[in-house]
Amino acid sequence: MELDVGKTIMLAGGVLVAPILAFITSFMFWPGALLKAYNWYIRRSLGLVIRYSYSGSYRFCYSSRGTPGGPTPSLLLLHGFSASKDMWLPVVRHLPRNQHVVCVDMPGHEGTSRTDAKDYSIQGQVARIHQFVQSIGLDKRPFHLVGTSMGGNVAGLFAATYPSYLCSVTLVCPAGLVYPKDSEFVKRLRELEKTKEEDAIPLIPTNIQQLDYMLRLCCHNPLNLHRQIMRGLLDNRIPNNDFYKEVFMEIVKDKSREALQENMHLITSPLQVIWGKEDRVLDVSGAAVLQTAVPSARVELLDSCGHSVSLERPRKAAKLIMDFVSEQGDDAKKHS
Repeated sequence: MELDVGKTIMLAGGVLVAPILAFITSFMFWPGALLKAYNWYIRRSLGLVIRYSYSGSYRFCYSSRGTPGGPTPSLLLLHGFSASKDMWLPVVRHLPRNQHVVCVDMPGHEGTSRTDAKDYSIQGQVARIHQFVQSIGLDKRPFHLVGTSMGGNVAGLFAATYPSYLCSVTLVCPAGLVYPKDSEFVKRLRELEKTKEEDAIPLIPTNIQQLDYMLRLCCHNPLNLHRQIMRGLLDNRIPNNDFYKEVFMEIVKDKSREALQENMHLITSPLQVIWGKEDRVLDVSGAAVLQTAVPSARVELLDSCGHSVSLERPRKAAKLIMDFVSEQGDDAKKHS
C-alpha cells in the first residue's frame, strides 16, 4: 500500500515536472515559439477562433468571436504595420463578451496571402479589405470599422470609398496625414536618408538594441521585457523583415503616404479619433488635422500614452469604442 502511494506521488510529480521543464526549455531555446503559444492561449481564453476565407485564390486569415446581428454592430479591427490580428487581444479582452468582433491579418501579414507590391499600397490594401468584407458576409449590414497606424490609413480610405458599408469608424493614431509637427520617428527617417542609411528603418529591427529602440518609440510607458522575451519577439520578426521593407516602401510613397489626407473630407460616417498624446511615431497634431476636415469628429486624446494604444491603454480604448458605437445606435433610433 505504501509502495503504491509512493508510486502515485512520483507519477504526479513527474506529470507536474514535465510541463515545467518544457516551459523552461522553450523559454531558453525557442522563445518565439513560446510567444506564439501564449497568443494561442489568450485567443482561446477570450473565445476567439482562427478562421480563413477566400476571394478567388487569395486567402484571408482572421480571428473572430460572436455572431453578427446583435444589439450593436459588428466590429472589424485593422492592425498596423508589421503587426498581426493578435495585436488587438488586449482590447478584445475588455469588449463585451457577446460583441461580434473580427480581427483580420492585413495583406501579406501573418496568415493572409503574400502576393506583390500592388497589394501593399494603401489603395491595394483597401481593395483587399473590401474583398474580405464581402467574403465573410460582413457587408450584409453596416459595421463599425477600427484601424490603427497603417490600418488607420486603410480604414480612413475605406470609409471614404465605401461609406454605405459602415455605421461608424474609429481611427487610432492613423497614418496617411500631413502632420503639422514632425514626430521623433519622422525626424529619424530624415536623418537616415541624409546619411544614406535608408535600410535602417526603426520599425524593422534586426537586433535586440534596435528592437528595444522600436518598443521605446512605440510605447510611452517602458515595457521592461525580459531579454528572452525580446529575443522571441525578434526571432518571430526577422524572417519577415524583407516583406516588411517591401510594405514600408509602398506605404511611404506619395500616393499612399497621404491617402487619408487627400480623402478625409469624403468620410461621411460618424468618426472617432483616438490618439496617445505622447505618440513618437505619428505626432498627435494629426488629430487636429482630422477634426478640421471633419468638424463632427469625436477626438479623444489619451494622457501618458504613446503610439501603441492597444497595448498601453486597452481598457480605455475598448470603452471609448463601445461608448461611441452605442451612442451612434441611440442617435439612429432617435432619428427613426
